[in-house]
Amino acid sequence: MSDTQSPVPVPWFADNGVNLASPKLGAKVIFATDEFFASKERLIKDADPIFIPDKYDDNGKWMDGWESRRRRVPGHDHCIIRLEARGTIDGVDIDTSHFTGNHPPHASIEGCLSETDPDDSTEWTEIVPKTALDANSHNFVEVASNEHFNHLRLHIYPDGGVARLRVYGQPQCAWQRHDPNGVHELSAITNGGRIIGYNDAHYGSPWVILTPGRGTDMGDGWETRRRREPGNDWIVVALGAKGLVERIEVDTAHFKGNYPDRCSIEAVVLEDGDETQLLEDGVDWQPLMGEQKLEMDRIHTFEGDKVNGIGPVTHLRLSIYPDGGVSRLRAFGKLDQA
Repeated sequence: MSDTQSPVPVPWFADNGVNLASPKLGAKVIFATDEFFASKERLIKDADPIFIPDKYDDNGKWMDGWESRRRRVPGHDHCIIRLEARGTIDGVDIDTSHFTGNHPPHASIEGCLSETDPDDSTEWTEIVPKTALDANSHNFVEVASNEHFNHLRLHIYPDGGVARLRVYGQPQCAWQRHDPNGVHELSAITNGGRIIGYNDAHYGSPWVILTPGRGTDMGDGWETRRRREPGNDWIVVALGAKGLVERIEVDTAHFKGNYPDRCSIEAVVLEDGDETQLLEDGVDWQPLMGEQKLEMDRIHTFEGDKVNGIGPVTHLRLSIYPDGGVSRLRAFGKLDQA
């Protein structure tokens, strides 16, 4: 089952894209028509799928993914994923790694936006038509839709196993459901926060610095290579909404011999135009927080006179000196009422 996998070019939407179906963001597989050979929960695990040649359980060969039994009746299998981070979807990866003679020949995906879990009356929108799948391979499919979704239904035809489903997109927040006068985590992915770009991200996945909870290990964060030349490293974040930042948290969880010595944060207002211009020189960044000393494996909280009152902002640039790793970045504040 575990033949060598041929490399597949990574499309634009998956290159450092946010996986909305990540358990880090609260995603959960809530239903499957069948999971006889492999549990539905494995379908969205953050870790890459593995193959253990000699591992078996009571139902047969243990596989790292979701696998239904061989159908002996008409029809096909499906499962439903709830996305805690609702958003628009740019593309998916239906990953059949290690599934060779037992992968589904075809798959399709539908989405819906519902405040409750779907039922028989739910109206679904097709976002990935019935598509042929390759065995033991990343099957990338671009999605052409501007709709917001918080539930997905993956159909496999007629049965078989899928190692992982990755759903790359742009998180969106329904701010109308929030207290307009409250203090919110403006930078959180679940509130629409996004990574715009960075100068280096040699290790880890940059987008996870905006996810809930603390990092699970040193790989769960943004880390740059060792800097051998003058300067410092940086990353640019779009807030989920324009707001007045009052408190900042920089967490160096699990980064011990490789945490940054210091950090600072600048901010800007950009409500129209190409966000990639924020990665270039000449941006009129305003100092939100001056350089602050950091320690290893610790949550650092900055507020009061350490955060400058520069008014509402839309984007932040976290600078680390000179390099290193950050597990989480959180910016708390009030929504702009103007």
